[in-house]
Amino acid sequence: MDAVKTPEPVPSAESQLRAAAPHELVATTRRLLTERVGAEEVTLFLADYALSVLQPVTHLPHTGDPVPARDGPAGRAFISQAPVVEVCNGSTPAHRVHLPLTVRGDRLGILSVRLPSGAADPATVLRLTDFATALAHEVAAADRDTDLYLQARRTRRLTLAAEMQWQLLPGRGCARQEYVIGAHLEPAYTIGGDNFDWSTEADHLTLTVTDGMGQGIEASLLTSLTVGALRNARRAGIGLADQASLADQALFAQYGGKMYASTLLLKFDLDTGVVRAVDAGSPQLYRQRGDTLEQITLEAQDPLGMFEETPYDEQTFQVEPGDRLIAVSSGVHSAPAADAGSFGQQALRQTISATRLENPHEAARAIISGLMEHCGSGDLAADAAVVCLDWNGRETKEPRHRVNAH
Repeated sequence: MDAVKTPEPVPSAESQLRAAAPHELVATTRRLLTERVGAEEVTLFLADYALSVLQPVTHLPHTGDPVPARDGPAGRAFISQAPVVEVCNGSTPAHRVHLPLTVRGDRLGILSVRLPSGAADPATVLRLTDFATALAHEVAAADRDTDLYLQARRTRRLTLAAEMQWQLLPGRGCARQEYVIGAHLEPAYTIGGDNFDWSTEADHLTLTVTDGMGQGIEASLLTSLTVGALRNARRAGIGLADQASLADQALFAQYGGKMYASTLLLKFDLDTGVVRAVDAGSPQLYRQRGDTLEQITLEAQDPLGMFEETPYDEQTFQVEPGDRLIAVSSGVHSAPAADAGSFGQQALRQTISATRLENPHEAARAIISGLMEHCGSGDLAADAAVVCLDWNGRETKEPRHRVNAH
């Protein structure tokens, strides 16, 4: 009697995405969704560096027509981070489902899938949502091996300094149960010295905002050294003040005090909400608690690299669930205003208050947009960085019973 052969299991869509060559993710996505949900059309859109449009990934160096990043069905899906189903009117009835592409809170773009009429049922939309998340992780991983997706995000060429700065960033957002971070940089295509960085651990989050002096390549090189030195010190497991001291020594050894970097260092205890802080320069920090907006005034200490072997001290403050922290570089709070003052004197506070109901990603972008509107120009005179963090905190843990050894 012949043995019955067990049919080979069908590979999951996620495993086939992982097996695809980095440059073939779009083609693999189209094939999988055509086979599994009857997709009639599939388009991968990536947000451009300025977060103004969503760019379709097609044959480079050319790309298809972009769509707005905050208007229309695709834009609504990108802003809300939820699927949006669009009814397509035409000779053949259909639905187009727009799905967020997001990796741990970092918004990459949108996957748009056209389905036959009636096929966009809730179960299918849920499957597509999971598929889009898997695809987002593969796109993020593919950036290590191909320039395709980085090129597709550009509406124009980046300056060399901007190229260096964007490659230095951890992303533009990060989300965990305890917090959500959204951040933005402008001028996106010519940024030079401003930077933000973060690292999350089991019980702590470290966040830095750096404002390197100068412009262009000089500023970018300075900031790259600053961020590299801070990361090196952080990964050695030393405290926040010592991280600042070691970065200060690295910069002074390289520049002899002629170039320096203003940096705000924050370390959050995820259990308690206690924040350790080192204010080494010009970035400012604001806290929104309910309807109250206040600047958190820290002890102003010397920027990193200004003097040799500068000692740094930590301060602490508390965040509570529901708090929002906004860190802004000097290009935001000190930008000149038409009345000979600065943006930070009044307009910044008004703009921050007006964005309270926005998610952190949109709040960060809107604050810089407000700066551009206030200055009356889309070309900022200096780099501008905004980091917005919503603090959720952790549920109070049950007290542990102490075991006494005898």
